[in-house]
Amino acid sequence: MSTTRRTRFSRRVPDHVTDELVVVLSDKRTFGFNDLFEVVYENLKARNAVSGGEEMLRLRAYEKLQNLVTRGLVEKNGKEYRGLENLKDAASPPPAAAPGK
Repeated sequence: MSTTRRTRFSRRVPDHVTDELVVVLSDKRTFGFNDLFEVVYENLKARNAVSGGEEMLRLRAYEKLQNLVTRGLVEKNGKEYRGLENLKDAASPPPAAAPGK
């Protein structure tokens, strides 16, 4: 039985959707998903970081939000969401400065 070697290339790019969710939920307000998505969508449009259409972005945002709930970084109470203290841990790290600059 021969073994196959898999080479997987993964380009790590900043996750703009999660970063915006973290920014919006960090202000200690409680949001319903539709209200939260509207704020995130407007912020992403302002940063020119929207791709794939609004409905696809809505699905991605919901998936990312549920991931934050599962990780214990966002509290879900019924259909309302609120960021917790350690929510900043979910944000992408800032890009490292190039050596010698």
